[in-house]
Amino acid sequence: MEIRIEDSYRSGRFEEIAFLYAPVGLVVTENRVIRDCNFAFAEMFGYDRDDLKDELFSSLYPSREEFVNIRDRGVNRLRETNTYWDERIMARKNGALFWCRVRGHSFTPDDPLQRAVWSFADLSEIRPYSALTRREREIVSFLADGLTSKEIAQRLDLSYRTVEVYRAKLLKKFGVTNTNALLQALGDIESAHVVNRGAEGE
Repeated sequence: MEIRIEDSYRSGRFEEIAFLYAPVGLVVTENRVIRDCNFAFAEMFGYDRDDLKDELFSSLYPSREEFVNIRDRGVNRLRETNTYWDERIMARKNGALFWCRVRGHSFTPDDPLQRAVWSFADLSEIRPYSALTRREREIVSFLADGLTSKEIAQRLDLSYRTVEVYRAKLLKKFGVTNTNALLQALGDIESAHVVNRGAEGE
């Protein structure tokens, strides 16, 4: 690696070492298959780089269901503006779950997930993971996005009453009395950070 770094400085070509050594996780995907990633990305998830190449991205999610549920999130925004970011729960190799901030850029905007590059930032230090079921995480994300229980019910194909029951259980679980306090208890999640709101700065 030292030879590669020296060669880059001698030649003035820094693309490779910038990708490999960037202090944020970077990954290049093709149809949601990992084609390459940098050291920070591999370390974040507890793998060696070579172990992740050509692997399905689904292995880095808490469950197959969550991989499917989040698959189309942001596709329209990428198609329209080629900018997207959100915050989501991911899974390390050892099974530990953690919050990540994810940003994306597509090389094929007409088919955004065909070829893309993504950055991943580990938010563990500022947002510790709190144990929630998959459905609870979905509802929290929608609450943070400002949706009402009725709107959440429509999105998740649930009854309004079911969503209200989940919401009440979440408030009780975290010992709070309203949604704002719940989001603060979960690490100050704000709606602008859970789903894309446009061209936020890096």
